[in-house]
Amino acid sequence: MVALKALRGKLPPIEAMITGLSRESVAHAPSAASGPFATTVLLLVLLLSGCVSSSEVKIDSLSKPQAKNAISYEIKNRNPLVADDSLRYKEAAAMVKTALSGKGMYEAPPNTKPDVVVDLDYGVGPPLTRRETVSEPVYVTIPGQMRTERVQVGTDSLGRPVYQTVTVQEPPRSEFAGFREYVVTVVVYEKYLKLSARENKEQAEGRPSQEVWTVDVTSEGESRDIRKNMPILVAASIDYIGRDSEGQKTIRIKDNSSDIAFIRKGL
Repeated sequence: MVALKALRGKLPPIEAMITGLSRESVAHAPSAASGPFATTVLLLVLLLSGCVSSSEVKIDSLSKPQAKNAISYEIKNRNPLVADDSLRYKEAAAMVKTALSGKGMYEAPPNTKPDVVVDLDYGVGPPLTRRETVSEPVYVTIPGQMRTERVQVGTDSLGRPVYQTVTVQEPPRSEFAGFREYVVTVVVYEKYLKLSARENKEQAEGRPSQEVWTVDVTSEGESRDIRKNMPILVAASIDYIGRDSEGQKTIRIKDNSSDIAFIRKGL
């Protein structure tokens, strides 16, 4: 997958060459009809066509034993940079409500006291630098083979063809020689989602409400687009709402996962 990442993100000309080959063009291309190069191209075509993009997500959650008893909620915005009546916040809140519904929870009707208050915070952290090892394919050019052929160079006085043996060279061909690795420095941003459910009970003066469960989800990448990443973060949180992850977990979630589709359907 590291090599495929290089093909997708670092080597667009090679990717264009590979993904642009149809079955017919591969079958009839003189330089790729047989041999190691043809095998490599076909394998890469299959890998690229069957490899669905995914995102790496880190999750850390805590939960009290009675968390399952809290099924009604009210959402509170804890992001000071986003107004409660903004379209951006409303969209994020709608995604979280969809996720909570997937755990059997529902938003308390007006004038009804909810079991818990769910604090919602999300955003993008400051830029971070990371060093990554990138692998890319290496191709070598193999000179074409030399061969002789008999060609007509003219005719004699009687009109009969005159032939001559000449040496010709076939076109060069490219062959896959392996991979080379190198280290690059990239700038990434941490997108985060924090959900915290606290008891909706009167507390003694100066004492905060007790937390029932919390979920912290983060994902690093070169994009700063939190709107694009929110469905991924929220979808990743579903299985950890009201559950103790017992430490930070790292998971991969595919872009075509049913959880992401479920979250987007709620918008």
